[in-house]
Amino acid sequence: MRPTSSHLLLCCCLLLGIGWVVPARADVLLTARSVSVPGAHLQQVTVRIAEDTTGGLHLQLSATQADVSAMGWQRLGLTLDGSLQRDERLRWLFDGNVHLVGAPGGALSDAHVNIQLSESANTLLVNILQGKAQANTALPLDQLSHAQISLKNLPAGWLQGLLGTVWTGRPTGGRLDAELALDVRDVGLQSSGQFTLNGIGFDTPTGTLAGQAVNGNGHFSLDTTAGPAAIDLDASLRGGELLLGPLYAKLPDHAVQLGLHASVQGGAFDVHRLRVSDADALQLDGALAWDARGELKTLKLDHVHASFPTAYQRYGQAWLNTLGLRGMDIVGQLNGSLELGADGLRSFAFDTGDLNLADANGRLAIEGLHGGLDWAAQGERPATALGWRSLEFYRIANGAAQSQWQSRAGTLGLRQPFEIPVLKGLLHVGELDWRPAAAKGQRLETSLVLTGVDMAAFSHAMGWPAFPGTLGGAIPSLRWVDDRFELQGGLSANVFGGFVDITRLSLQQPFGASPVLSGDLALKQLDLGAITSVFDFGNITGRMDGSIDDLRLVNWSPVAFKASLLADSGGRISQRAVNNLTAVGGGGVASGLQAAMLKLFKTFGYNRIGLNCSLQGTVCQMSGLGAGGGGYTIVEGSGLPHLQVIGHQTQVDWPTLVRRLRDAINGTAPEVR
Repeated sequence: MRPTSSHLLLCCCLLLGIGWVVPARADVLLTARSVSVPGAHLQQVTVRIAEDTTGGLHLQLSATQADVSAMGWQRLGLTLDGSLQRDERLRWLFDGNVHLVGAPGGALSDAHVNIQLSESANTLLVNILQGKAQANTALPLDQLSHAQISLKNLPAGWLQGLLGTVWTGRPTGGRLDAELALDVRDVGLQSSGQFTLNGIGFDTPTGTLAGQAVNGNGHFSLDTTAGPAAIDLDASLRGGELLLGPLYAKLPDHAVQLGLHASVQGGAFDVHRLRVSDADALQLDGALAWDARGELKTLKLDHVHASFPTAYQRYGQAWLNTLGLRGMDIVGQLNGSLELGADGLRSFAFDTGDLNLADANGRLAIEGLHGGLDWAAQGERPATALGWRSLEFYRIANGAAQSQWQSRAGTLGLRQPFEIPVLKGLLHVGELDWRPAAAKGQRLETSLVLTGVDMAAFSHAMGWPAFPGTLGGAIPSLRWVDDRFELQGGLSANVFGGFVDITRLSLQQPFGASPVLSGDLALKQLDLGAITSVFDFGNITGRMDGSIDDLRLVNWSPVAFKASLLADSGGRISQRAVNNLTAVGGGGVASGLQAAMLKLFKTFGYNRIGLNCSLQGTVCQMSGLGAGGGGYTIVEGSGLPHLQVIGHQTQVDWPTLVRRLRDAINGTAPEVR
């Protein structure tokens, strides 16, 4: 055996995870406890060489444990079996099979291998075929640490070991083609080349990086020889989905340019340069980084240009969903920038010429948004102006307005008061200070004055029967604390000839799935004749006072309140109103008034009407003017015929009570159970 040739062959084969030797005669057995070459280490190695039936040589190589650091493969079983011969050009030719046990993705678990070694050409060629996957490798014999590699239809899972040397992610599907150069150094490796992706998927244990069914092509370089692994990528991607930290993309069928320069070490991922260009949707430059736990350290997006609605459909939908803004309809263009750190928001800026947006739930709609805002957590930013043609908040329409803003020391504040037309009235916004970086505690404070709001327009917007009146009031302080808005002061509505005063009003999670509204209402001298005519309950005259305390609405449906209604100045009540009040209370007319007698009169005099309801969950505790006779009095009659309406149900299912009221208002005979 020629020492030089045998050493070269052994080094080359071991480097590739194959292993072979070339004998000068047949029936040779070689064993070694361990063999190491650049990039590979084998333990318990056995090589058998014997003559085969054709006069050639049969080679078998096995290793109980093979570690190939260049590929990130550890503790694999290795078997190589095939024929070995030398042709007329003095090239060594091997043709056989290779089996690796334990390689990621089943790599080389049952592969056909063809090897050509030419000392005159200083070249080792290795061709591997397994199923549809094909790998061709060329190495110079005098520099076995360098390889030119061609890959076709390679399962992405085969690269798990190699990727594991750089980051914590793993491929989840797809195949790739590549033409690359690989250099194995004493420490680490260097590689560069071009690639084509077909349905590639990947994820990470922290979920901060992920992809699914991604197609594309591009160039890359990888260097793990000096400190953190350095990665450069310039790719054109088509189709599939990508997640880069808080950035989620649903890629189109046409090319999206992605460029990045990143470093990876110990699970931490730092993208120093990020560039995305989707011609008809989004362009941005920036940087982002995660620590080893997957927590976002920094996100900086510069020179963002978004064209809607396409940018929302491909890139903005998931992010806005987390803010409670679902099913958005956005049209227009936006330029901006954003910076986040581990401590939260650091800066943002945007400007637009004409942007329209609306959410599917009717909570927010803006037409003709123009101008912008510029805020930073530190220092002072230039003044900006922001205006709109119309703004709708929870179906309440507001007219055109223009506001002036400036950021100082982390607070974005109004430079001067401004007014917003709302439902034939005006909302005067005095001082307003907003602290966008505040994760909790007080985030916003403002003072408001509301004048002349038309209650007919307001009730129409809320889907109520229209009734006349005006709404106004002063709110010396509206604060956004944690996740809720709190109002100091109050609002007063002049309706039905009296007043409804609203105090202790707060709104929690206004853009969440289940906003919570709470407050107290005081009713003063409301005209029952006007109320019953609007709600078609049956006619009642007189004046009513009352209160609705500790009101709590979840997703605009009542879940708790303490309501007390009292009309104690006397008046008249119609037969229909008597029937409806009777049904609501689950009671009847006192036995002193015969049913036949009741039918003779259209209206009756009353002295007092009182009804109380305390709602907790789905049960309403009912009461009235006083208890007695196995129930409670709702209507206390006056004069002849003397009327008395008694309620017998003290606990009523809330949905049942709502149905009774709805039936009464709609003119349907209420059902009493």
